[in-house]
Amino acid sequence: MKSVEVKGLTKDFSGTTVLKSIDLNIRAGEFFALLGPSGCGKTTTMRCIAGFEDLTSGEIKIGDEIVNDLSPNERNCGMVFQSYALFPHMNVFDNVAYSLNVKDLKKSNVFKKIGVYTRMLNSKLVKYSDDIKKRVMVALEYVELTDHASKMVNELSGGQQQRVALARALVMEPKVLLMDEPLSNLDQRLRHSMRNTIRRIQQDLKITTIFVTHDQEEAMSMADRVAVMKDGVILQVGTPTDLYSNPKTSFIADFVGTSNIFPGVIAKKEGNIASVKVGNQIIKSESIHDAGDVEVIIRPENINILEDESKEYDNYFEGTIELSTYLGSTVRYEINIDEHRFIADAVYESGDNILTKGSAVKLGISPEKVLLI
Repeated sequence: MKSVEVKGLTKDFSGTTVLKSIDLNIRAGEFFALLGPSGCGKTTTMRCIAGFEDLTSGEIKIGDEIVNDLSPNERNCGMVFQSYALFPHMNVFDNVAYSLNVKDLKKSNVFKKIGVYTRMLNSKLVKYSDDIKKRVMVALEYVELTDHASKMVNELSGGQQQRVALARALVMEPKVLLMDEPLSNLDQRLRHSMRNTIRRIQQDLKITTIFVTHDQEEAMSMADRVAVMKDGVILQVGTPTDLYSNPKTSFIADFVGTSNIFPGVIAKKEGNIASVKVGNQIIKSESIHDAGDVEVIIRPENINILEDESKEYDNYFEGTIELSTYLGSTVRYEINIDEHRFIADAVYESGDNILTKGSAVKLGISPEKVLLI
């Protein structure tokens, strides 16, 4: 396993700058996610690390080695593509062994190369070495596909095909594993299953992994740390809990989970409590801010729906239910309070009443749960 360091990475396409001085320090053995909306530059960043794109400027190091001038195969990065990129005319074993065949071609003499080429065309004509057989079967064992080694890839489910692609990357014992939105083509159930599989393998092998996704749930549930990107810039790097609890911008607060975000201005500060004027309402927050314009961030789970007026909450509001959405373990309410709409999540237990549109409700919010940016 190797660390990955990116310094001042800039990438231009036809005069348009798509990556703007990207800096990253990814630790050896870390599961690191690049998270952001489509077009933010996360896949281009990964392709630059892999060597599929030339840098306009900057430096990339894998371990202690600067790899700017190395070809993709010289960097020894395993790549799992969104499209899987499997060979339909080969069975599972041959697909996983393909990269080992290519490696054999580079070190073989002309006579051995003929044998390798023949094996790549038809593995029944030239046998694999015992070393290749062992390495392929070990990789298939990691992804729980040893019983499918002789099957053609079109006989497999989408999740199984994804695991073949993962095994093909792992069989080369790469320094770094790169994964470009590998779960986007799977249904929700398979996505959850593959998340667990990928995370288990990554932890077992302790392989440095960079995972590109636009799905915040994937990034938050799998990664040790996450870099949030927008418009070719990294906005914030942190653990999932850091990003969720202490977002640096309203974009991050909205992209990583769901947030109530309102513009406001600090009316006064008493001790560590700031009183923020939001429309016609005053919202109190524990904050380091003393004055000025701010954005008020409140997570839906931090809004309490009360049965009666409660004096224990410094922030107390009355509103009207606009929309109720049943989500299984929770119910999400959209609540009108004056000119603002709040989103609040309430834990649902069997037999609970779900409030309907037009219902009057009372809300309580603790100041320590109100973030100011």
